[in-house]
Amino acid sequence: MSMNRRYFCAATTTLVAAGLAPGSVLAQARAPQAGTDFVKLNKSAPVDAPAGKIEVLEFFWYNCPHCNAFEPLLDAWAQKLPSDVVFKRVPVAFQDNYLPQQRLYYALEAMGLIGQLHSRVFTAIHAERQNLVSEQAITDWMGKQGVDKALFASHFNSFSTVSKARRANQLMNAYQVEGVPALGVAGRFYTDGAMAKTMDRALQVVEFLMAEVRAGR
Repeated sequence: MSMNRRYFCAATTTLVAAGLAPGSVLAQARAPQAGTDFVKLNKSAPVDAPAGKIEVLEFFWYNCPHCNAFEPLLDAWAQKLPSDVVFKRVPVAFQDNYLPQQRLYYALEAMGLIGQLHSRVFTAIHAERQNLVSEQAITDWMGKQGVDKALFASHFNSFSTVSKARRANQLMNAYQVEGVPALGVAGRFYTDGAMAKTMDRALQVVEFLMAEVRAGR
């Protein structure tokens, strides 16, 4: 993976999570422009959502301070999405030392613990200054959250988790992700805070792109 990637978007949001509902602000602002606010991929990225559904992806890294700041806004936004949208998080690994946190996410997913512990990981890293970068540190932390360490380790190292991490890397490359947090839509469009200027506006750009997909454009 190129070492020249910019790891974080320069722009993030300071708005409260409850301040943005899907479709709420778009009409008041100028329409997002291709090449400025988002890019259309030259080659479509893989899509896992069923036919008739619009897949929206968030690319993130637990250690990224901008991903941490974006998470409450994103979570509130995602909970209000219409039924034709499938939202997924995709942990990135720009470097090999990101891989343990990538597996952490998919282990949490496999154990049904995303709702309970996903935001707690961000808090542990960014508020409590815990160094969750190695498998051992992550496993020990999971034990302190009341999770069976042996069970967690089995999911962390499972074939399914390794396969999902590999798929995440394929998606990251297909969308040509340069920094996080970033958003992909329908295997066709990409935006991030650097393009949209703020992450709250990036969500507005995503809403615009979802409407474009629905309209067959």
